[in-house]
Amino acid sequence: MSSEVSDVKDPGREVVSSERIHRGKVVDLVADEVRLDPDDGAPVAREYLHHPGAVAMLALRGEPGAEEIMLLRQYRHPVRSLLWEVPAGLLDVDGEDYTLAAQRELLEEADLRAARWDVLVDFFTSPGGSDESVRVYLARELSDVEDHELHERLDEERDMEIVWVPLDEAVAAVHAGRIHNPATVVGILAAFSARANDWAPLRPVDAPWLR
Repeated sequence: MSSEVSDVKDPGREVVSSERIHRGKVVDLVADEVRLDPDDGAPVAREYLHHPGAVAMLALRGEPGAEEIMLLRQYRHPVRSLLWEVPAGLLDVDGEDYTLAAQRELLEEADLRAARWDVLVDFFTSPGGSDESVRVYLARELSDVEDHELHERLDEERDMEIVWVPLDEAVAAVHAGRIHNPATVVGILAAFSARANDWAPLRPVDAPWLR
């Protein structure tokens, strides 16, 4: 397979009509009539969730070869489960820079700042039924925030448990089926792969993002 394999946007599929069926607190349900074949006049119906997108942060500390990552345990009601996750947050502030959003979320969820930021991986969470796109950052050179900067956590975030887990153990937990959050699974495996290549695959924070 060519090393130039790359996903691209395809503006050539005509959207004949688009209707917002339901407006939600975070996501909307949208119904499009789209002409998939420009030579075939019959459009098809596609329903999907419109999502603002999100950023996630894999916070990493420790000596080379013995790095640890931060995981938060949070209740996720749709799956009725307590999940171990990396810090993350919605891109729900219009016009906000993606990296600034990640820095804000790391401070609010983990009480941390990071002096070094890189792009680890981008992905669509469920492209067959949602347009949600997530960018996972690698956050390093960490420091605790001051007491007066601590964020008040509410709802599901109120009782979050925070742990530091060796990266190698986190990889083993993914393969054992003990971690299920997609940004966490993808971020852990991408970090493990990047570390094996001396972090060369990391991208700058202004790297293009297909979203």
